[in-house]
Amino acid sequence: MDAFILDWINLFLRWFHIIVGIAWIGASFHFIWLDYSLRARDGMAKGVYGTSWLVHGGGFYHVEKYLVAPEKLPDDLHWFKWEAYLTFLSGFALLAIQYYWNASIYLVDPAILPMSGSAAIAISVLSLAAGWIVYNALCRSALKENTALLALAVFILIVGSGFIYTQVFSGRGAFIHIGAMIGTIMAANVFMVIIPNQKKITAALLKGEAPDPALGATGKQCSLHNNYLTLPVLLFMVSSHYPFLYAVETSWLVIALIVLSGGLIRHFLNRTDAGVAPRTVLWALAAAAIALLGAITLTTPRVYLGGKVTDAAMMKIVETHCAMCHAAAPTHEAFKGAEPPKGIILTSPELVRRHAQQVIAQAVQGRAMPIGNETGMTDTERAALGAWLAQP
Repeated sequence: MDAFILDWINLFLRWFHIIVGIAWIGASFHFIWLDYSLRARDGMAKGVYGTSWLVHGGGFYHVEKYLVAPEKLPDDLHWFKWEAYLTFLSGFALLAIQYYWNASIYLVDPAILPMSGSAAIAISVLSLAAGWIVYNALCRSALKENTALLALAVFILIVGSGFIYTQVFSGRGAFIHIGAMIGTIMAANVFMVIIPNQKKITAALLKGEAPDPALGATGKQCSLHNNYLTLPVLLFMVSSHYPFLYAVETSWLVIALIVLSGGLIRHFLNRTDAGVAPRTVLWALAAAAIALLGAITLTTPRVYLGGKVTDAAMMKIVETHCAMCHAAAPTHEAFKGAEPPKGIILTSPELVRRHAQQVIAQAVQGRAMPIGNETGMTDTERAALGAWLAQP
């Protein structure tokens, strides 16, 4: 029953996280598009930078953007912040339930770095905070005056963090933490920079003072960073379902290629939204395609060849490394009294073949199973299991 309740809590949190995440990312996409759609027109009010006309839901909208702020604020000023806050809070709650609850299983891989679950949690929390601190320091440095160099520095920060995570956590733990770190940076941008700057601008206006234009510029820079990071973070958040991504020794390169391709696709969309002819930025799509092909090449499954593996030899491997979870009545502490994960039972050669695709993906070509590799499954055993499944 405890596992059943935990599953429902996980489901509700995941559902809520998806809902608020869609709202946040949708707002990001819309406002960046809106910024790029602004045009200077005759008859604009004083201080207006540009206007945009939109049609939706059977009606027309006329939007104005002030370069700094209007002389007087309306009473019904709308703020966009809770989407970001709730996405972060629900995401962190999911991280705690899914990964911290059984950290020694989901975060730790003894073959990578033997440590306790509590140590893994401490590293997780401290690294997420450190990611934001370093990112914020970069944005406040002299690099803020050079968009390209700052983008390169943030890219290096993410890829470097990915390399470190792959040397510390399990494969799935490393990839989810890259997503969590990027998500933390994005939410902190809203909480620590964008909203505070907007509040300072509002306070200045209410006092009858001229707001500092730098506040708006800094907020816009952070908002644009968030926009470019949305596509990579979405993929990292679902990466645990695709263990081939982190099955290779150089999985940090896969991280780099995902960030690069996602950013380039977003750049193409942003520039075309700005009215640039698509053919002039096709290079971004081409570069993104090359990056994705590189990721596909790096993660191409190995072909397992060799002598014949008997059913008895295969079942010995399965009984040693898989059966404690994938039995009708699991004996593993994490699944006692519950159904086997995904309802998969591996107690006979016939059942192993029935679930061949999942076994290949999770335990042969990927290293996601056994969880945390706590039974110490070797590459030789994975190869033997793959060879048996390849036999007619």
